[in-house]
Amino acid sequence: MLKRKVLLILLFFSSFLPVVSLAVESPPIGQQSTVPYGVIDPLLLQTANTDGEVMRYDIFWTGGVKIGEMTLEIRRLRGRKETYQIKALITTENGAIHGIYPVRDAHVTTVRGKDRLPSHYEVRQKEGYNYQAYRMTKYSQVGKKIIYRKNAEPPVEYAIEGPTHNEFSAFFSSRVMPFTIGKSFIVPTFADKKRNEVKVQVVGREKLEKTILGVVETMKVMPILEFKGLYDKNGDTVIWYTNDECRVPVRINSKLMIGSLTCELISYVNPACQRYDGAIKIEKKNKNAVQAREAALPTTGVNNPEGNK
Repeated sequence: MLKRKVLLILLFFSSFLPVVSLAVESPPIGQQSTVPYGVIDPLLLQTANTDGEVMRYDIFWTGGVKIGEMTLEIRRLRGRKETYQIKALITTENGAIHGIYPVRDAHVTTVRGKDRLPSHYEVRQKEGYNYQAYRMTKYSQVGKKIIYRKNAEPPVEYAIEGPTHNEFSAFFSSRVMPFTIGKSFIVPTFADKKRNEVKVQVVGREKLEKTILGVVETMKVMPILEFKGLYDKNGDTVIWYTNDECRVPVRINSKLMIGSLTCELISYVNPACQRYDGAIKIEKKNKNAVQAREAALPTTGVNNPEGNK
């Protein structure tokens, strides 16, 4: 269903990483993959994935029909060493299907350390006129376990073989890993009750003429995911990152069974990225809606999430 594809365009690994390769389960112990694990470039962290970065997207179905909006935000948690929250709000507001099937999903992932690994994740889903759900996941990277709970159901514990991302932290972390055309790297991601090793490949360069940032040279990245994750995903996904120190994902396209979805960047704020910060002017008639979305970005009581144990 379309509503389950909206986040597909955001869920990086699950759908986003630069690859033409596949997500596979972790190899058996003693059998090492020939593809290296991706490592975050600390220089890129000075200008991307920084405190106060906000990206807003319009989501279109084939033919330019707007079906929703997505806002991504990164905030540093004060008083906590190397701890950040990744906030995401996906909604059908101002889209063609909102009156028929309204969607409002608020996600918060807390990440820590130099590898920006998740320690806590929660999502509040409101879909249609009757469905609501709350899901919470705690990640013990050191203890190699994950605890998951949905609504009032008893928690479920999963063992993992090593450090792992969730779909959001994987998207943001892979963004600041070295891109070499034709080369691959792996970002382990927990989805569908197991740790998946997602292979990522950088496909090539491409100039985009019409973006809110102007004419930009981009790095084109393709991921194909075998796991579904929170939202069903199938078909190829392509992400276009600006080929510079800011690595802005200006466009994301994902094929569906019928047609495709495209996320187009419509607003970008990042004090650490001088070349693009404030480049997007928001029309007056949209200011109230934008302010409402900003106020609605999820806080969901994760100010004191449990850290890695």
